[in-house]
Amino acid sequence: MKRIIVLASGSGSNAENIISFFKKKDSIKICAVLTNKKTAAVLERCERLETPAFYFNKTAFSDSDAVIRLLKALNPDLIVLAGFLWKIPASLIKAFPNNIINIHPALLPKYGGKGMYGAKVHQAVKDNSESETGVTIHYVNENYDEGAIIFQAKTTVTPSDDANSIAKKVHQLEYEHFPKVIEKLLLKDGQ
Repeated sequence: MKRIIVLASGSGSNAENIISFFKKKDSIKICAVLTNKKTAAVLERCERLETPAFYFNKTAFSDSDAVIRLLKALNPDLIVLAGFLWKIPASLIKAFPNNIINIHPALLPKYGGKGMYGAKVHQAVKDNSESETGVTIHYVNENYDEGAIIFQAKTTVTPSDDANSIAKKVHQLEYEHFPKVIEKLLLKDGQ
């Protein structure tokens, strides 16, 4: 059985979607969700979905190997960032090479980088009168949103769209594609 760890920082709607998708699968399991916010709504979602969840602070994540040791103990085949906002330390990337993926709410390389997340991305898309936007699923490397692209999906942006309507379109793409791409990555080549 393949094992997934999800890292999330906020409401956890993507995490819930992923958990719900894999509850129906026999070959892949969500072992735990880790969050860097004590008050993150993802913790309530995990409790409702009977999924183990752990909180960690900045020291455990960036200044020690506590999170790496926890992850190694959980033995994931894939670490999935679903709305996780902290930069992943090089030590964690080195411990899990090519095993950490992220979803970004734009068509990278546009609208990526430090500080570009959530509503800020959708407002930038609107401010620049883009005709399309979408999601990018990519591997995580040492730089924000610069890892190799695994998958992209697009949606149109109309002049009447505002940041909120753009966000709704992008969320639909996330919910539709993220779990399927995760499954495909884990099951490719019979791994």
